[in-house]
Amino acid sequence: MSTPFEELGLRAWADPDEIRAAYRARVKQCHPDMVQDPAQKEAAQQRMIRLNLAYEEALRLAMPRKTAAYVQEIPLEDAVNLAERMLSKGNPEGALRQLMRAESKDAAWHYTHGRVLMEMEYYHEAHLAFRDAVKLKPDNNRYRAGALEAAVAEKKAGTLQGKMLHFVRGLKRKK
Repeated sequence: MSTPFEELGLRAWADPDEIRAAYRARVKQCHPDMVQDPAQKEAAQQRMIRLNLAYEEALRLAMPRKTAAYVQEIPLEDAVNLAERMLSKGNPEGALRQLMRAESKDAAWHYTHGRVLMEMEYYHEAHLAFRDAVKLKPDNNRYRAGALEAAVAEKKAGTLQGKMLHFVRGLKRKK
């Protein structure tokens, strides 16, 4: 099961304008009115339903990022601590929102950002965040271990077994 961003062919941190443009482009490619064959028309209608749901969900997820400029910034240490608490409670989206409120970013911020992204199963983006932490503190083995874990998870997610596991997790979340 793909994320709303993957369904639209976008990276996980696309802004609302990118989401709208991708949605319009995908709709033009597979609109049911462009198909004459009844079987293909049904498949196109199902694709449109998935696109519409992905579009709405992607916009919902992207809006807090766009309005983040209007949210009061908090000290870096407070943002990281709040994000850690949210992560421990199983709320990676809330943790991400807290991190985005930080007035600055350091290695600990990037490391926590990577942990949040791992929890959300955005392995490639998590790997990049961990690498940013390693660039700032090259001797920190915990940051290096996070980068390695994300790289391995990204590689595993690309296998058939990883895709099946992702699909099953998606089904469990919907219940």
